Amino acid sequence: MFRFDRVAVSLLVVLLWLSPLHAQQTGGAPSTSAQTDQTARMAEIPYSPQTKITVERQGQVVLIGINRPYIDNRIDPEALEGLARAYYDYDQDPSLRAAVLFGHGDRFSKGIDVDATKSFTQSGRKLLDGPGFIDPTGRGKPRLTKPLVIAVHGDTWNLAHELFLAADIRVASEDTEFGQDENTHGRFPGGGATIRFPREAGWGNAMRYILTGDHWSAKEAFRMGTVQVLAPNREAALTKAIEIANKIAASSPLGTKASLASSRMALEELESAAMAKLGEQYLALLKTRDFQEGRDAEAEKRRPVYEGR
Repeated sequence: MFRFDRVAVSLLVVLLWLSPLHAQQTGGAPSTSAQTDQTARMAEIPYSPQTKITVERQGQVVLIGINRPYIDNRIDPEALEGLARAYYDYDQDPSLRAAVLFGHGDRFSKGIDVDATKSFTQSGRKLLDGPGFIDPTGRGKPRLTKPLVIAVHGDTWNLAHELFLAADIRVASEDTEFGQDENTHGRFPGGGATIRFPREAGWGNAMRYILTGDHWSAKEAFRMGTVQVLAPNREAALTKAIEIANKIAASSPLGTKASLASSRMALEELESAAMAKLGEQYLALLKTRDFQEGRDAEAEKRRPVYEGR
């Protein structure tokens, strides 16, 4: 087993996470798996303790579940690729008209699984390397052309909040706690929150939480406009999300796709340049003393002391 210092490992983690972005922005290639047949049916992935991403078909709606409750539903490279593959398969299956993303267990997700990502990076493999994937954070092409409804509950932090912001319609249980606290650890949000959060919530609201690292409630998210529907508990949130997805599925699929494409056109023209710079901005931050201090403080369980260099 190789040994890495914290900065080197952190750099490898971010390179792994951001490496597919440039290729995806050019559009990506068609799948060489079952998706080579454009009429291929998206396969179900039944729930089991070992399954990281579940897939359940319900008529013209598909439910996609994050299933790592033993580690707070943190997303490791395998889970991220499973999610990206599920998005692609859903988008390519003409019999499916809406999708719902949710989390199994007591929380939606606490974000990225840093330790698993370190191990993956040390193996020399690349994330989302090849065709048949759609980046779940929507930072590059290809992107979903069909609607995504998300139902969240409990902890929904950092990468998980960025998955949430990338969805089209958002339902939250009243027990949801949101967080985008990378700045308190010497980092910054690299999955699109710096772009989508201000757009969705307004500049002041987004900066209030991105810059301080404070967490916020489902009711606060509803006030800011990032949540469209509040539900009393996680079961009710998922039920409501499925209800919305079924209403979408009952509408004209061509009209739905055209509505999404038209609505996204202006946003993508404005945001594509900012999305493209996320990797460069993140890598520049990794070279600073403050980034190292954030990692050291986490490891030593103390408050960081930042010097601005």
